[in-house]
Amino acid sequence: MRRWTAAVAVGGALALGLTGCGLPAGVDGELTNSWQPIPEPSPFVPPAEVCHPGDFAETAYLSSYSPVDCTTPHRVETAHVGTFGAEAAEATAPPAQGSPEIRVAYAECDSATSEYVGADWRLGRLWVGVAVPSPAAWEGGARWFRCDVTEVTNVEDNGGTASRTASLRDVLAEPSPLHLTCYAVRNDDNGAIDTMPAEECDEPHNAEFAGVWQAPDIEYPTRDRDWNQFHTECRKVIGRYADVPLDGNLQFRTGVISLPGGAAEWAAGNRGVRCYLWLDERNVERSLKDAGTEGLPIQYE
Repeated sequence: MRRWTAAVAVGGALALGLTGCGLPAGVDGELTNSWQPIPEPSPFVPPAEVCHPGDFAETAYLSSYSPVDCTTPHRVETAHVGTFGAEAAEATAPPAQGSPEIRVAYAECDSATSEYVGADWRLGRLWVGVAVPSPAAWEGGARWFRCDVTEVTNVEDNGGTASRTASLRDVLAEPSPLHLTCYAVRNDDNGAIDTMPAEECDEPHNAEFAGVWQAPDIEYPTRDRDWNQFHTECRKVIGRYADVPLDGNLQFRTGVISLPGGAAEWAAGNRGVRCYLWLDERNVERSLKDAGTEGLPIQYE
């Protein structure tokens, strides 16, 4: 009896041992064939549609990256994040400002920012810049560029950056205080334009924003003959804005102020030139949009 009991006990232990070494349902015994490979570490890519408390910087360092909610005070907003193309990506350092790679990026930022704010961003008190990764981030594989937009206090007088507490998304889709309108140009002692502060169009003023001329890929104007081309093209913008004939008499109906961005912006690829009609010493108290020949008569003196 004891042997039988012992035999049964040993047999039970053996059965338990075999059960412990068995494979559960659905397990094939291969330890590695279903493991997913560990992904390669990827570089940080900043998101779009976020705001930043500091002023725009051409190089975006991760150490200073501290986005804030756009309802809190900020000076810069990222409208779009793009990726440099293959040729630029092969470089050992981020593209320099004014390089062909930056001009390609700027063109993408120009279009994406205009879509973001609801119209050509040059129609408002806005400025756009391209920010690139730091050299260390580039070495680590970062190939993005940031399209940053900021409100400025006055595009005509190189005004400073404004602090905002609201997003710029669709800000130009409807009439907005950011839209460029009318101005009271003031001349210096030599008759040249000194300042042109904004003015309500129903108040006395002598200048008005008419639109944007998209210049071809030409040199930044430095000589009178360069500026003459800019003024000629801006007069056409003014003529269409005021609904007057684009003929030889246009130059006798209105003066013109042609404002491209600075030389650095031009080198980056900004070819948009803001065009303003200018009545010099005359003042009006209405907008001259679609004013026709009565609103912009030929000035014989």
